[in-house]
Amino acid sequence: MAHNYVVTAHKPTAVNACVTGNFTSPDDLNLIIARNTRMEIYVVTPEGLRPVKEVGVYGRIAVMELFRPPGESKDLMFLLTQRYNAMILECNQNGENIDIITRAHGNVQDKIGRASETGIIGIIDPLCRVIGLRLYDGLFKVIPLERDNKELKAFNIRLEELTVIDIQFLHGCTTPTLILIHQDQHGRHVKTYEISLRDKEFQKGPWKQDNVETEACMLIAVPEPFGGALIIGQESITYHKGDNFIPIAPPAIKQSTLTCYGKVDANGSRYLLGDMMGRLFMLMLEKEEKMDSTVTVKDLKVELLGETTIAECITYLDNAVVYIGSRLGDSQLVKLNVEPDENGSYVQEMERFTNLGPILDMCVVDLERQGQGQLVTCSGAYKEGSLRIIRNGIGIHEHASIDLPGIKGIWSLRVNSPEYDNMIVLSFVGQTRVLMLNGEEVEETELSGIESDQQTFLCANVVHNQLLQITPQSVRLISCDNQKLLKEWKHSGGKNISLASSNTCQVVACVGSELYYLELLQGDIKQVSTSTMEHEVACVDLTPLREGEEKSHLCAIGLWTDISARVLSLPDFNSLHVEMLGGEIIPRSILMTTFEGIHYLLCALGDGSLFYFNFNIDTGYFTEKRKVTLGTQPTVLRTFRSLSTTNVFACSDRPTVIYSSNHKLVFSNVNLKEVNHMCPLNSEGYPDSLALANDGTLTIGTIDEIQKLHIRTIPLGESPRRIAYQESSQTFGVISMRMDLQDSNGLNPTRPSASTHAAMMSSSSSGKVTMGTSTMGEHSAGDEVEVHSLLIIDQHTFEVLHSHQLMPNEFATSLISARLGEDPCNYYIVGTALVHPEEAEPKQGRIVIFHFHEGKLNQIAEKEIKGAAYTLVEFNGKLLASINSTVRLFEWTTDKELRLECNYFNSIVALYLKTKGDFILVGDLMRSITLLLYKPMEGTFEEIARDCNPNWTTAVEILDDDNFLGAENSFNLFTCQKDSASTTDEDRQNLQEVGMFHLGEFVNVFRHGSLVMQHSGETSTPTQGSVLYGTVNGAVGLVTQVPQEFYSFLQDIQSRLAKVIKSVGKIEHSFWRSFHTERKTEACEGFIDGDLIESFLDLNRDKMQETVKGLQIDDGSGMKREATVDDLVKTIEELTRIH
Repeated sequence: MAHNYVVTAHKPTAVNACVTGNFTSPDDLNLIIARNTRMEIYVVTPEGLRPVKEVGVYGRIAVMELFRPPGESKDLMFLLTQRYNAMILECNQNGENIDIITRAHGNVQDKIGRASETGIIGIIDPLCRVIGLRLYDGLFKVIPLERDNKELKAFNIRLEELTVIDIQFLHGCTTPTLILIHQDQHGRHVKTYEISLRDKEFQKGPWKQDNVETEACMLIAVPEPFGGALIIGQESITYHKGDNFIPIAPPAIKQSTLTCYGKVDANGSRYLLGDMMGRLFMLMLEKEEKMDSTVTVKDLKVELLGETTIAECITYLDNAVVYIGSRLGDSQLVKLNVEPDENGSYVQEMERFTNLGPILDMCVVDLERQGQGQLVTCSGAYKEGSLRIIRNGIGIHEHASIDLPGIKGIWSLRVNSPEYDNMIVLSFVGQTRVLMLNGEEVEETELSGIESDQQTFLCANVVHNQLLQITPQSVRLISCDNQKLLKEWKHSGGKNISLASSNTCQVVACVGSELYYLELLQGDIKQVSTSTMEHEVACVDLTPLREGEEKSHLCAIGLWTDISARVLSLPDFNSLHVEMLGGEIIPRSILMTTFEGIHYLLCALGDGSLFYFNFNIDTGYFTEKRKVTLGTQPTVLRTFRSLSTTNVFACSDRPTVIYSSNHKLVFSNVNLKEVNHMCPLNSEGYPDSLALANDGTLTIGTIDEIQKLHIRTIPLGESPRRIAYQESSQTFGVISMRMDLQDSNGLNPTRPSASTHAAMMSSSSSGKVTMGTSTMGEHSAGDEVEVHSLLIIDQHTFEVLHSHQLMPNEFATSLISARLGEDPCNYYIVGTALVHPEEAEPKQGRIVIFHFHEGKLNQIAEKEIKGAAYTLVEFNGKLLASINSTVRLFEWTTDKELRLECNYFNSIVALYLKTKGDFILVGDLMRSITLLLYKPMEGTFEEIARDCNPNWTTAVEILDDDNFLGAENSFNLFTCQKDSASTTDEDRQNLQEVGMFHLGEFVNVFRHGSLVMQHSGETSTPTQGSVLYGTVNGAVGLVTQVPQEFYSFLQDIQSRLAKVIKSVGKIEHSFWRSFHTERKTEACEGFIDGDLIESFLDLNRDKMQETVKGLQIDDGSGMKREATVDDLVKTIEELTRIH
């Protein structure tokens, strides 16, 4: 199976650029954020940021700038991707629709040229005459901005300075003028050039400055009236304008490197600066007015405002509100206050935007034992380091629970309480009990009008301040004021009511196959009509769907025997539509509801499956039947409101919340074992809550924000590098790294973090490992030193139980939890390297074995190794390690020592190992992947096959016995296939590259596992296996395998969609997904782009029709027929449920 389907489960969240301006309209202030391949457009409102549009770009965004050419009323955007596709975009609004239009586009790649090490720089002249690009060393590319030019044409100017650190356009110059910092063997220098558009070359600029600070890294071109530029270094900030030269060296900025800036005032008199420690500074330019009314800069002042997330980009929005985009942690919206708080900080966080990046490692665990994986990631870096627990579905947070077995139904009531619910009615077999809520206290009480020695079918607040109770004997109307029974309706033949439904003024009661329609009046129940169905009624619903109306003119029922769902009109019970559901299982619950303005009819059966239909409330017709399996037990449907939208809770053994997103129904599982009954509860002590009952308990809890993926953050305050889960001790092991500061009396942590605040601490002494002749340990004062620790973290509370600090200069490189040999204990095993700056690669390291038992971490054994243990794997009861260029297998002896059994030497640097049975997959630094076979009888490794293509691998995984997946450092995925059936040895020893795909994401880790419940439901999509990946930008995705015919079918859809959906900048889909490295570009093969396939669901109906036209699908009997839009919607909706 060399056919893969790759799809994003969680989009990239790291911010690599942000800009502000009037893009969507002349009056809107927009914030536009670039997150790798996505652009998010927000409008800044007094309430905060309002998202208006998200645009996917077929490329990784390298430059994003807004500019306003003369004569335009709003800003245009210049965008450049890492593969040199340039475009100018304009935003057009008509009504609610926002379209991004490509005004001009072109590819600005050169045939030859060495891409600059400091990356792509793109700048726009302040008067919008030219765009300048520094893409290659020694060349400066100019795109003249002429109006109405559909194609972006560029020319190159030779640049003598090869190593350009930063470059900007100066303000207030008659011709476009550049300023740049460049480096040569003498140091760093600043130079200016004028661009002559006519001669297409540089002219000498107005001034230059040799030998600026050696660490000068950033230029800020200051707008008029000042003009000139700010040169930002590691220790100093200089304002320079030829004749006017002002340097300052504030001690505050020396502690860390300044990395980004944001302009506060349009005239450039104040700038915000951010550094690698997450500190935010304000830089102020003090002005001096000369006699001839010109303005010059007199002095510079720098003030520390406070701490933010580690900033990648800073954008000042309005009213002292600043957006801080981060690559290494969450992004923030902060407010700058005039007065400092008690910690002396002027910065106050207003909102936080989750970012999972960079994901260094992750593990898939089923903490709640529900057959559903959760992903725990090592995310963020430095002080932003954290663990993230990512779960598909919705969490319920328990606030109270009462042991009450045998609950058959629950309802909340307001009795003489205008705003809040104050009673919960519980129904049991043959009795009914009432609980009173008093603050957070719950006590049993009695309501005189409520019949308590009968089971209740339904209880509710109804019109005229009355209560309704329906029992098998009667329908009872009770006054709220004195709790007296006002009126009772019984069946004329004395038969028992079997079930009923009501709204605030109507009741439909069912007696076997008879239906009775009752209206509730003040103090009276009026029987309006009756009708007999051909079979017994199994479920009924009366929800009013028309906006603002309390009465329903429709009634939905499900019948026994013929297994049908019907809609009847009221008051005369005329049948409007009948739908046979098929099968043997009876409908147990039926519900009419509205999501995002679309009406639906939901019908749940006794085996946990659910049918849902689009529902026309004027005709009573329901169409587009779709089926989904939610659980295995009978399901009860109830509505509740969360954040002013209506949702449906499906109670069963796998409780599910049904909601609508982008006009599609989403079924999200809830983190509870089982729920038999639920009702919404909004009491004083428990506002906006849900009451949930299972076999033994009643629980009151609140529900998470309703979204597909739920993310919980455990901040560590230092960088997590590796994670392992140990079920026996119910802990996670995490390797983390913090930065300590060397001063006169040793190393000191710079800030409190997980490893400094653990319940227990220990450390490795450097006794055993001989340090050699190295002169290490000689850190000078003020140096930052990396300190690595092993943290043991409780899986329930996520508290750090133990922190074990490794030796000085010892870097932890790998971690696993494993059982070895006959030993029954589960051990945490850490692989390390001793790092010395003068060595090209580590010459020494350790493998250390720990046992965590009864809250204590004990070191059991350690083994000295000659190199860095990049990866450790438990392999058939032994320990497999990749150490520098070798793969070594160790046995665990009865004396609790590691003994070397065999080696494999044929690698450059063996970074990754994955195993399956006796096979070992080795991922090399630059020699792609190799497959080894371990021969237990001889105790040796044999090389079976290798990929001869040079790939700089970043992660590898075994898909199945013959297929292997790799990711490499040019953001591509590839798959290799072992050709066992081949006749020649040479073919057998070669791993064929059968799949190639440009992902546009740097993958750090692959793990087998899935984020969704493995339902044995009805699905027509034959996907096999699931490998999750985590990336530097915080994206989580999934690779699954599909059979040949389904692959061809999806490929057909993909090529149709690529024609229907046009990317901004007119970049071809085939170009974007082609496998691309510095050496070669090859067409994408063996992979389906799931993100493109899923975008079909967001198209309007006409575009869907256009996509489907002439598409053939298999009708199940081997015959082909024309596919309809609904066929495709069903198939793709099922594909979206794999993540």
